[in-house]
Amino acid sequence: MSNVYRDAKWQLRPYQGGDEEGIVALWNESMPQDTVGPELFRNRVLLDANFDPAGTILAVDEAGQPAGFILAVRRKTPIFGADLEPENGWITIFFVKPSWRGRGMGKALLNASEAFLRSNGRKNIFVSSYSPNYFFPGVDKEMYRDAVAFLEKNGYGVLYQAVAMDKNLVGFAVPDDVKALQARREAEGYRFGYLNSAFLTRTIAFATENFGVDWGRAIREGVARGLGFDRFLIATRGEEVVGFTVFGAYDNVAERFGPFGVAEELRGAGLGKILLYETLDLMRQRGSHGAWFLWTGEESAAGKLYRRAGFTITRRFNVMKKAL
Repeated sequence: MSNVYRDAKWQLRPYQGGDEEGIVALWNESMPQDTVGPELFRNRVLLDANFDPAGTILAVDEAGQPAGFILAVRRKTPIFGADLEPENGWITIFFVKPSWRGRGMGKALLNASEAFLRSNGRKNIFVSSYSPNYFFPGVDKEMYRDAVAFLEKNGYGVLYQAVAMDKNLVGFAVPDDVKALQARREAEGYRFGYLNSAFLTRTIAFATENFGVDWGRAIREGVARGLGFDRFLIATRGEEVVGFTVFGAYDNVAERFGPFGVAEELRGAGLGKILLYETLDLMRQRGSHGAWFLWTGEESAAGKLYRRAGFTITRRFNVMKKAL
């Protein structure tokens, strides 16, 4: 790699053990609005089952110090069953030291990551909707306009947009109309309560079958690492799970809400509204001053529900794609 992309002052090379300290420092200098710590980087990059040093690419200066970085991923281990998504690859993060921008380093890093994915048979590259260890759902279209323009110049198009939302929980209370709605649904036979052992595997199966393997994984891994059943609410009808919510499932961040979903055929019955408000109340009871999540469609049914509950949009992301 260093023989292909090199100038008199810098060169590219793959990750080497111990690079993470320099990468994290460079990240925080290059993206001060989205700083990370060593633990988060280690957990999402080095401990990812799909980690490959060849796709973890650094640009280093004459002194051997990191000046640019890009992370390209392809599945070596399926997220579910035997599906390795053999045509797909992902770029989950990239950045260049401010003093090195405009000198071809970003282009070289992108070319190297595409070459890595192409050599592994990938036909599509996504930025950056990779499960389970993405940092952002895409590129923040306001904060990183230059990155969006850079990707577009290099053949990437916007696949769709996602939004992050936040809600202040200070003074929050479940509205009376939601309490009345819950009473009506309970009279019809629905039940709302904490997750329990009897419904654990059914809730994981419900999340996986209705919303994807990553949601089932979030429940399974959260419980496995000690996330209490009182961080989950489920809606049931008899022995059937028809909806669920969770908070604190990702990186043990108590104020992070989700995932959250209701059976498609029951949407419109208000079950999601009940689960959402009751979960926000639980979060407030446990001392959270706010609730936030990273990814939903602005005009989706969930996005509209969140806005009606007082969530506001805090970030907009472009999920981007290039066909090789």
